[in-house]
Amino acid sequence: MKGTRRRSVFRRRESGQTDYHRRLKLLRGKKARAVVRVSNTRVTCQMVNWSAGGDLVLATVTGSDLAKKFDWPQDFSQKSVPACYLTGFALGKAAMAQGCTDAVLDIGLAGSTPGGRVFSALKGMVDAGMDIPHSDEVLPDENRINGEHISDKVSAAVESTKTKIEGAY
Repeated sequence: MKGTRRRSVFRRRESGQTDYHRRLKLLRGKKARAVVRVSNTRVTCQMVNWSAGGDLVLATVTGSDLAKKFDWPQDFSQKSVPACYLTGFALGKAAMAQGCTDAVLDIGLAGSTPGGRVFSALKGMVDAGMDIPHSDEVLPDENRINGEHISDKVSAAVESTKTKIEGAY
């Protein structure tokens, strides 16, 4: 509909990038948001606070950071369930080092499949010591988090990467 009576629509809403109703509900809690986004190549986890001038990103960890900083093998996926867990774990440790101990999970427009990659990152943040409200039914099994469903090499890499993350923070 065009003309003067047309109701203006936010650009990000029109392009399907932001659900402002869900965003407002998350912001009303006045807690930091643990943002998890899974792209075609990697996972990105951020700790974000609201500000009138725009969101403030407190900490960011991506799947690429696992390979660069924590010796995650280059030929392994940066968005698999174990990689998402380790990325969430690293973000949780980084946020705890900055004094951010509690948050709410923000998965954006992604589907909320129980046991999925988004909830694997959530499990990593919770294991790092953060207080994030969740239900235990949505978290993936320990076998999937450790990568036993992929191969033994992945499960060994998960353990070594996790100890490097703990040593870094």
